[in-house]
Amino acid sequence: MNEKIKEFREYRSAMNEKLLAGNNKVIKRIFNLDTNTYMEGALSTKVKEMLGLVSSMVLRCDDCIKYHLEKCHEQGVTNDEMMEIFSVANLVGGTIVIPHTRRAIEYWELLHEK
Repeated sequence: MNEKIKEFREYRSAMNEKLLAGNNKVIKRIFNLDTNTYMEGALSTKVKEMLGLVSSMVLRCDDCIKYHLEKCHEQGVTNDEMMEIFSVANLVGGTIVIPHTRRAIEYWELLHEK
């Protein structure tokens, strides 16, 4: 596994553990809502992850972008689909999203390395 991917996953996991260890009811409920939102429903998990990625790009959250890129990769999103996702995010979010798209492309490529 690429070192950047490993580093991101380990950091995210460790910090989520610390956050949840605070045993705050609201934080736990937010995490639960997040988990339940991305489950299969009227929309497929794949579509929901693509929507999450666009939203994260428009909001310019690099950690969220990486997370949703990983989930899109797991869901079998193709390179062509990913370019359309990037197109929607840049149209909706404007040119300020371009730097995040550059980093997203870099991370997407890392996810495809064998």
